[in-house]
Amino acid sequence: MMARRPLRVSGKARGGLLPESSGRLGVLLVLVFLLGGIVFIRLYVLQVLGEEQFQKMAVNQQEVSADIVPERGEIYFREGDGTYPAAVNREYPLLYVSPREVDDISALAAALSPISGVPVEEIRSKCADHNDPFEIIKKKLPDDEAQRIRSLDIPGVHLLPEKFRYYPGSGLASQVVGFVSTDDKTQSEVGRYGVESSLDEELRGKVGHVIQSRDAAGRWIPTQDREMVPAAPGADVILTIDHVVQNETERILAGAMEKHQATGGSVIVMEPSTGRIVAMASSPTFDANDYAGVEDYSRFMNPTVSQAYEPGSVMKPLTMAVGIEEGKVSPDTEYVDTGSVTLSGYTIHNAEDKVYGRSTMTKVLDDSINTGVIFVEKLVGNSRFKDYMGRFGFGQKTGVELPAELSGNISNLSDPRRDLEFYTASFGQGVTTTPLQLVEAYGALANHGVLMKPQIIDRYIRGDEAEEEVLPSEIRRVVSDETAGTLGDMLESVVLNGHGKQAAVPGYRVGGKTGTAQVAKQGGGGYEEGLSIGTFVGYAPIDDPKYVVLAKIDNPKDVVWAESSAAPMFGDVMKFLLSYAKIEPTMPIPEKK
Repeated sequence: MMARRPLRVSGKARGGLLPESSGRLGVLLVLVFLLGGIVFIRLYVLQVLGEEQFQKMAVNQQEVSADIVPERGEIYFREGDGTYPAAVNREYPLLYVSPREVDDISALAAALSPISGVPVEEIRSKCADHNDPFEIIKKKLPDDEAQRIRSLDIPGVHLLPEKFRYYPGSGLASQVVGFVSTDDKTQSEVGRYGVESSLDEELRGKVGHVIQSRDAAGRWIPTQDREMVPAAPGADVILTIDHVVQNETERILAGAMEKHQATGGSVIVMEPSTGRIVAMASSPTFDANDYAGVEDYSRFMNPTVSQAYEPGSVMKPLTMAVGIEEGKVSPDTEYVDTGSVTLSGYTIHNAEDKVYGRSTMTKVLDDSINTGVIFVEKLVGNSRFKDYMGRFGFGQKTGVELPAELSGNISNLSDPRRDLEFYTASFGQGVTTTPLQLVEAYGALANHGVLMKPQIIDRYIRGDEAEEEVLPSEIRRVVSDETAGTLGDMLESVVLNGHGKQAAVPGYRVGGKTGTAQVAKQGGGGYEEGLSIGTFVGYAPIDDPKYVVLAKIDNPKDVVWAESSAAPMFGDVMKFLLSYAKIEPTMPIPEKK
């Protein structure tokens, strides 16, 4: 037999671990440190960096908060020394059903449908879930429907008061006032168009809130302190619009529209000494209580500030004022009219190609002679003429407190070398203006040469009943008092001897000017065939003007010239104004034949 050899173990093996065991332990230690580091970082993020977030989460679990919606401010017209409501917050009943309180849904639907006008099937469908505690059947119930439903005394049928915007005048000055609707995203009330839009922030007020602790079931804990920030109601707004004058102005405008089968029209009444707008009427308009039923959204726009047009001959007195102010002409200055002016291959004619021969500047306005104001513009010079157009307020917004105001366009006057553009601008072609800009400019002539900012807001009434009056704002002096007085006399001559005879008011000194303008084609040069806009702008009494009035009528079907459409409308409005203001006649009133 062979002898067995003893098993030998090296000294290294005796004193330490095998290489494989040592590697595993190292990996394990690295993993332990890594996991520990991750846990530490995670705890740091949660406890230190995320402290604020988790505090908010804890607060949200322990507290409940709710916004407090403020009462929207109301809008009023002036009426004598008092006010008349234009937009108020009115309470309407909301009809809802709690199906879980109802035994017979079919019988309930059959009872409610004839009164509410909601179809039976619609009511039954809404109330199909017998565990449902709340289903709205109809909002803004009329008083008679609410009373009849109350008298039924049906279990599960409830009326809940809700506040909605209500316009007592319906369509009265609706383009000035605007309306309120619900925003689809925020479900909050938002002012649309008119003052409701331009003063939405003032009218809306400031939202408040209340915070209260709650228990694990989400119920308010009445013994805990409540944090409450009350809502600040919106400001009430008093307009410069006089309710009585606005009503009568709209009536006169509607009559003129019907008489002439016109497509549109506007009337503005302004105090020249303050810039306060007493009436602002346009047609067609809309009922603010039924704005959702309006299919043509253009009716929401206020054309007196949001539509610009070539005004025609109502610009001639302003050109004449520039010539007189610059010392280039006087009312008796003469020139010889040949019926036309030719420049660079273009010929500008008088209306109906008339030729007037030797004429004074007074006759230029009386007979509305195109070549006469071109004569004045040439004497003044293009650059100076453009400066005055800017000083009268053209090509810039008036700043009235209404949305979507246009500035008009006098960019044709940008290059003083283009004589033709200045010639046509002198009698109101090739430049555009809004009706409000025209009233503002004529207001300067009526106000001793001083331009006033048009104003639609009379005052604000805050929640603490403190009143903040909006004071008249003087913009600049445009012409001298003497020039303004001279123009007043010349405008009176237009009414007495010229094309403005139908604007006269017996017993009073009235001045103004007609303008019959062509309608520029949209998207191209030239003018629309058979369309015209008639305008008359003027003021009275000439010796101490109380009102400046613009009357504008779009596309009358039975007449062409403004002297037969806009001038009579102006006369009717001015006659009412002078009587309403109790201004005594200063001239003999002719006896009726």
